[in-house]
Amino acid sequence: MTRIRALLPMVLLWVTFLAVHAWLSVAVWNGPHTPLNDVSTVYRDWILRGSLGDGWVGVDLAWVYPTAALVPMLAAAAAGFDHYSEAWLVLVALLDAIALGVIVSGRSRRHLVAGFWWLAYLLALGPIAVGRIDSITVPLAIAGLLVAARRPGVAGVLLALATWIKVWPFALILAVVIAERRRIRVLAAAATTSLAIVLAAVLGGGNLAGIAGFVGKQTGRGLQLEAPITTFWLWAEALGAAGVSTTFDQTLLTYQVTGPGSGLAAAATTPIMVLALLLLVALGIVATRRGAPAVILLPPLALALTTAFIVTNKVGSPQYEAWLAAPVVLGLATLGRRFTAPSILTVLIAGLTQVIYPWQYDALVMALPWMVVVATLRNVLLVTLLVVAARAIVVAGRPGENFGGVGATNARMKP
Repeated sequence: MTRIRALLPMVLLWVTFLAVHAWLSVAVWNGPHTPLNDVSTVYRDWILRGSLGDGWVGVDLAWVYPTAALVPMLAAAAAGFDHYSEAWLVLVALLDAIALGVIVSGRSRRHLVAGFWWLAYLLALGPIAVGRIDSITVPLAIAGLLVAARRPGVAGVLLALATWIKVWPFALILAVVIAERRRIRVLAAAATTSLAIVLAAVLGGGNLAGIAGFVGKQTGRGLQLEAPITTFWLWAEALGAAGVSTTFDQTLLTYQVTGPGSGLAAAATTPIMVLALLLLVALGIVATRRGAPAVILLPPLALALTTAFIVTNKVGSPQYEAWLAAPVVLGLATLGRRFTAPSILTVLIAGLTQVIYPWQYDALVMALPWMVVVATLRNVLLVTLLVVAARAIVVAGRPGENFGGVGATNARMKP
């Protein structure tokens, strides 16, 4: 009887996993604004054109994503193009299941809580959590962070692979390299994985323009509707300011906001992002040199770098909020209740993001005041999360102090 009781939480976790993914699959099919459109149309068409001999994006054609993003898109085509979307959802669920297995392999209450939190986060974020390429990178990132302390080489491979699918996990590589002592193994594994991907693309007929094309694809973009920096122009439009409008970009398939100063702001976001990341890296290095244990430093450092990518980004698509799950899962699995504040903030951010997209996206496009309030609140919470994480990095590096009051006895704790 005792053994059965001990197994009940784990059984409940996996039943919840199935229920959450069943709901997400239904919602992504039936939600407004076709949240599965990128998969069913854009991704599918890229692979279909490549198979017909029209060139492979990311290999011999410049692409918005790094080359390895082709791998999950090709995998979804294994069941045929008539069932492409269904195969994609199965692939996402399988990767999420593997990541959940890695989370609970720690066999502690903290790991179980982290698993339940992640499912709650997916539910709060809604359909977008499974309907974009980001849904492939998040489980890879979660697994990579959780094994970093024990298997830095494996972490380097997983995080590099995720980065070559979509760039954001590079922030996690930075965090691991700064916080972990066996950073050389992480770097060597990440570099080897990157080299293998580039060589595979070259052997497949790739060229520099195709393989490295993603680097310059974002430079000409304007302010996307959902980006935090766009908040000022959203309010200007909501209040009827002259010269401010929201238009749909047929090439990028996104809504962008234009108005006085918007071009300058769009151009300034990349330098601001670089400066923000450099500042956080510097804080992390200082904390490391002051003796901050990796178990205490890595979660807030990974969270701060990831959040900075979102806060300073001129694109700001709603699926970006899915990235926050990886560092928060790590924090809950290693620091437990001491990571409560970030875990609550991120769930609130996810819930507001789901309201914005897909359920009330029309209201945002029209800059209805009540929806601008929702978007503003979400963006304020993102900035708050960044400040909380940055402060935690500083606290982790103070002699005799550490994040959330974690004592020295926990310094060697591994996920």
